[in-house]
Amino acid sequence: MTVSADPATLEVRGLCKRFDSRQVLDTVDLDFQPGCITALLGPNGAGKTTLLKCVLGLVRPDEGTIRLGAQEVNGQGAYREEIGYMPQLPRLPGNLTGWEMASMLDDLRTFTGTPDEDLIDSLEVREEMDKPFRLLSGGTRQKVNAALAFRYGAPVMILDEPTAGLDPLAAMTLKEKVRAERERGRTILVTSHNLGELESLADQVVFLLEGRVRFAGTLDSLWADTSQTTLEGAIAELMRRNGRREAGAESRTGTVEGTPSMEVA
Repeated sequence: MTVSADPATLEVRGLCKRFDSRQVLDTVDLDFQPGCITALLGPNGAGKTTLLKCVLGLVRPDEGTIRLGAQEVNGQGAYREEIGYMPQLPRLPGNLTGWEMASMLDDLRTFTGTPDEDLIDSLEVREEMDKPFRLLSGGTRQKVNAALAFRYGAPVMILDEPTAGLDPLAAMTLKEKVRAERERGRTILVTSHNLGELESLADQVVFLLEGRVRFAGTLDSLWADTSQTTLEGAIAELMRRNGRREAGAESRTGTVEGTPSMEVA
């Protein structure tokens, strides 16, 4: 299959998920638009991982819908070919080389297009792709992980701690790639504990707390809403404002609009 090059909106409506007695996602409504890098933030247990797993089809929500472009995520796997995923800790088979992993993923995706090997060269891992994964250093594994995630030119990219373990030059190279893909109209979601990095990368912020959307909007609107000038300060203010056990009527919805004219240096 050749992955669609058309931009794709990721739409989440009324998403709820409960594990036993714990409400992990509570009526989450979000739109992630093409041409936009969105930072998904929240403390541990906020629901970020569950939300991403629902999008990836790894967890079924109890209520609500997820749409990727015209496709509804309903347990069928075909839509996943429209998503590029970079996990935080790539658990790739240690006996396979990078090229063998790429070939296996090509087969799983029934991919017949021209692969994007830009990161293989810019991260200087072409020779390392011939080595078994178990012999690679942690940083090199992360570079191969990135190269495999971007290989298919997917309309939607989900990046979980993408620069973890990378040296400064490699991290800068990867961030340049992320920005370039935004300019090509990709819908990009990023999670990271490095708030300074996200501040320099993201166009939009979604903040989850207790499974609810407490903020969704541009960085400028976040500064205005919290009277803060840094992402760290703004998130701390949102956490102070929305106590973890608060049962008030805070907003549970948010629309993340594309901002093609906005550049965050």
